[in-house]
Amino acid sequence: MTSSLLALLRRRWLSLSCMAVLIVGLPASCGVLEHKERELLFRIEPGTARWYRGLPQDVQEFDIKPASFKAGQSLHAWWWPAARRDAPSILYLHGVRWNLTGQAFRIEQLRAMGYSVLAIDYRGFGQSKGDLPSEASVYEDARAAWERFTAMQPDANKRLIYGHSLGGAVAIDLAADLAAQAKKDHGPVPVRGLVIESTFTSLGDAVAQVADNNLPVKWLPVRWLLSQKFDSIDKIVDIDMPLLVVHGLADQFMPSRFSQQLFNAANEPKRLLLVPGGTHNNSMSLGGAQYRQALDGLMKARPPQVAGPTTAHGGHDS
Repeated sequence: MTSSLLALLRRRWLSLSCMAVLIVGLPASCGVLEHKERELLFRIEPGTARWYRGLPQDVQEFDIKPASFKAGQSLHAWWWPAARRDAPSILYLHGVRWNLTGQAFRIEQLRAMGYSVLAIDYRGFGQSKGDLPSEASVYEDARAAWERFTAMQPDANKRLIYGHSLGGAVAIDLAADLAAQAKKDHGPVPVRGLVIESTFTSLGDAVAQVADNNLPVKWLPVRWLLSQKFDSIDKIVDIDMPLLVVHGLADQFMPSRFSQQLFNAANEPKRLLLVPGGTHNNSMSLGGAQYRQALDGLMKARPPQVAGPTTAHGGHDS
């Protein structure tokens, strides 16, 4: 299952503190240290996840090679069409460590709820070709996946963007970018809504929490030293689309207060689904019918109004 960023940092607090000291003392080594930071952040596991049991026959595998990529770079993708030809579709963006083979259980659940799913591995993950990921590169990968997604699901009212853990930050960035472009073009946002699950407000907030609890040198300005920002809390106010925020209340890796803060910062229409007993990875399965109803509600929510008072209202489950 997808390992959280916080679990990784708890196991590697010594490496993080050493890296912070080096950044303070050796500014000339920033390039090397940034590379190490990205290694610690994404912590890519090679090969196949141990719980992976293979793909169903109706899953299509292909590579996405946009013109903006360097020679030899590509995104590996899975497209799992729903049984209904007119079903809505989800663009799935995963978190750190595990490639698509580690996401199959969650993708299967979304498909069982009646959605077609397009899922990608960022460059450097799984069968995707490319260098060690960065914040900039995963944002670029999400945009490349979006372009293919719009071709596979031409109806904007049947498109959802979904991000899990760090993938939630990638999804928020994509949603905010689409909203900004729509505003510039004086048109509607080309997606029905956004789902983020088990994610965080910013990478700095996530790392700072671990640093407060684990780093022996409390004065290190860890938040300032990060080159990778993932500042979701500053972007979520600009998504201009219905929002569903999901978090397990028993998530020991990524506290549910991060999702509460993201929810509070976002505009209506929105809904917060807090799953009692839910961990970092099982809120979808544990949420069951409630999760399905929340997704259905997202599809029915009215988009934000361009002018005048908002007519749709979000709910709050706990």
